[in-house]
Amino acid sequence: MHTRLTEDEEAIRQAFSGFFTNECPVETVRGAQPLGHDAALWSKLAETGAVAMTLPGDVGGGDASLREMAIVVQEWGRHLAPVPLVEHTVASRVVNTIGADPDTVAELVDGRSIATLALRQPVDGLARLVPAGAVADMVVSHDGSAIKLTKSVAPGGGPRNTADLPIADRDVSTSQTMMNGSDAGAVWQRAVDEWRALMSIAYVGLAQRSIEITVEYVTQREQFGVPVGTFQAVQHGLADAATNLEGALLLANRALWALDTGEPDASRLSGMALLFSAESARFATDRSLQYHGGYGFAEEYDIQLFHRRATGWILQLGDPSAEYARLADAEFGVRGGV
Repeated sequence: MHTRLTEDEEAIRQAFSGFFTNECPVETVRGAQPLGHDAALWSKLAETGAVAMTLPGDVGGGDASLREMAIVVQEWGRHLAPVPLVEHTVASRVVNTIGADPDTVAELVDGRSIATLALRQPVDGLARLVPAGAVADMVVSHDGSAIKLTKSVAPGGGPRNTADLPIADRDVSTSQTMMNGSDAGAVWQRAVDEWRALMSIAYVGLAQRSIEITVEYVTQREQFGVPVGTFQAVQHGLADAATNLEGALLLANRALWALDTGEPDASRLSGMALLFSAESARFATDRSLQYHGGYGFAEEYDIQLFHRRATGWILQLGDPSAEYARLADAEFGVRGGV
């Protein structure tokens, strides 16, 4: 595993840093609220080929690794881009793996259709709080024994949430079964692990930008005749946030490497990466909000956008305590010996 970007990877980073800087200023993020999706930005992103980067070349994809995709996702997280890049990437890989017809895959490759995962198991044909469910044309779900694909019109709306995520309940009762048995379970587990790992790197991007915003603020804002950034407590808080973030970045890259190389502990590492990255981002944005004082809670200031998403992104998977329990079971055995 390497931690420094290669020359080609740095070129990818620069290209998408420029793309999101130009095409997704903070005004775009604000304009997409409360739905959390900008159709025009999605179309522009699809034109770059990013939405199909990790799909095989023989179906029109870019043959990229998850590590390469993560470079794009990190920039996506830095800019809070209101498009379902992670969900579409992971779901498209599943759709291609389970043998969907070529026309269906082609729609995902060029971004004409958006795909997503129902991270929660459907109950009575209803998948609850599906990430990107408000805008997705295809929903991939798993009922415990089979992977199913549902094609339906996106509702275009869902429950209001403080993170401005395009979540929605989706009816999957008319879904088509695409894969059964243990193979389906393995494919699904892999997909959820990919979502965990990519979201962990998105959290790193989010936290990096929140620290940058705060450093700029505390070097300009004065109290008692001196910049707020000269206060030792502020310096220590930002240093702690930056240090945590270095660990989160390393762990996220480790998880992505494990997935790319088929390491047996990839699922455990992906869960660890998501939890630690989410904790690190929450710590960074908490400090950032605090150091902005009352302004941090004002809608006019950008830091509240980062704080709300740092809180909300991980909740798409469910209660974080369940993820901690899953990791504990994997490490120490199932609770109660069951």
